[in-house]
Amino acid sequence: MSFIRIFSKSVLRVNTTNFLPAISSVRNVSDSTNLKEVLANLIPKQQQEVKEFRQSHGNKVIGEIVVDQLYGGMRGIKGLVTETSVLDPDEGIEFRGYSIPQCQKLLPKAPGGEEPLPEGLFWLLCTGDVPTQQQTDAISKDWALRADVPPHVVQMLNNFPNTLHPMSQFSAAITAMNSESKFAKAYSEGVNKALYWEYTYEDTMDLIAKLPTIAAIIYRNLYRDGKIGVIDADKDWSQNFTTMLGYDDPTFTELMRLYLTIHSDHEGGNVSAHSVHLVGSALSDPYLSFAAGMNGLAGPLHGLANQEVLVWITKLREKLGGDVSDDQLKEFIWNTLKSGQVVPGYGHAVLRKTDPRYMCQREFAFKHLPGDPLFRLVAQLYDVVPDVLLEHGKAKNPWPNVDAHSGVLLQHFGMTEMNYYTVLFGVSRALGVLSSLIWDRALGLPLERPKSMSTSGLKKLVGLK
Repeated sequence: MSFIRIFSKSVLRVNTTNFLPAISSVRNVSDSTNLKEVLANLIPKQQQEVKEFRQSHGNKVIGEIVVDQLYGGMRGIKGLVTETSVLDPDEGIEFRGYSIPQCQKLLPKAPGGEEPLPEGLFWLLCTGDVPTQQQTDAISKDWALRADVPPHVVQMLNNFPNTLHPMSQFSAAITAMNSESKFAKAYSEGVNKALYWEYTYEDTMDLIAKLPTIAAIIYRNLYRDGKIGVIDADKDWSQNFTTMLGYDDPTFTELMRLYLTIHSDHEGGNVSAHSVHLVGSALSDPYLSFAAGMNGLAGPLHGLANQEVLVWITKLREKLGGDVSDDQLKEFIWNTLKSGQVVPGYGHAVLRKTDPRYMCQREFAFKHLPGDPLFRLVAQLYDVVPDVLLEHGKAKNPWPNVDAHSGVLLQHFGMTEMNYYTVLFGVSRALGVLSSLIWDRALGLPLERPKSMSTSGLKKLVGLK
């Protein structure tokens, strides 16, 4: 897959059809609409495969570590197993081997819709198989039936002051729902560890089902009248979510289906995914584990980044006005860099090309809002920023990431409350990290406990006194 940048002062349509990789085969080994049943058949095979692999290659060296990596955020160290997705520096994220364009093409859609249903992606992440429409619809109905939030959590959310950040409310509500954990109850009763994955699955399905309700309560309490709609079992997960939020534009619902799909997973080393895996390795239940991940996602270097992009663009527009020339943009970007700041939304710790998640949002904008002034500015930045960063010489990756675009789309449809955007990210990220947590327990992955070193210890290790 290869994406190109298109340089123009006018809005151009981008067509990546010619760059869609050939799809040799679509995996789907079961007709069952019962995901738990499908997993019960898959897990023993994967357990055996991992067992044999470890027996034959368990002592093989797969890399080396240098001192700088210990001080540099452990970048590049291969130290985790995550089955659900892999991030290639040049090709971007692949969900169980499928790229974003492939997922957009292959995953089931809502009636009359064009974007993939997140329920279908969840099935893919759990099983490695592209689901049928019937399998995807079964997940939608299952989540609708599990969507009610415990009264004590609703009361807690309603009592929070409107000065409490949406992500703090989101994390607190998730933690408080630990009262409903089937895993915690089973563990306290001495359940066999071979069954851990089943209770993790049940908690995962309950939690994912309830997250839109929690997120909608937070949104309506903070920014609207405090009332939310009811769950409709005939609607998909995203449509129920947008209805509860108070948005009835079908194009916004389509955007939410895309948004919740592409933000779901980004392999296991990012802060939110790693936090869920780490806390889960202590056999904390999925509610506590996911809450830990959400506290990491709330950080400005992770999920809060899309908000920072909009803040920076707002400052740009306030200073330069509405119609901005390329030269004015370049000067503003250079001033940002010279002040010691970064250009928000550009660069990535792993990627070395334009983020495919950015590209699919760009295509959505070209299709549905080509004349939007904010989108036109973002498209112009896409033409200008990378060359400035390359000239600056410090960025390993001068291309835009997912955060450079998502906020612009939300703004267009009237969701202007930037503090809330990371909650949307969190709802989506549950699909990836919790499907991965099911497999952590299915494969019996142990307590994570890496070795840390002191500076003096490292000096001795490299032969210094």
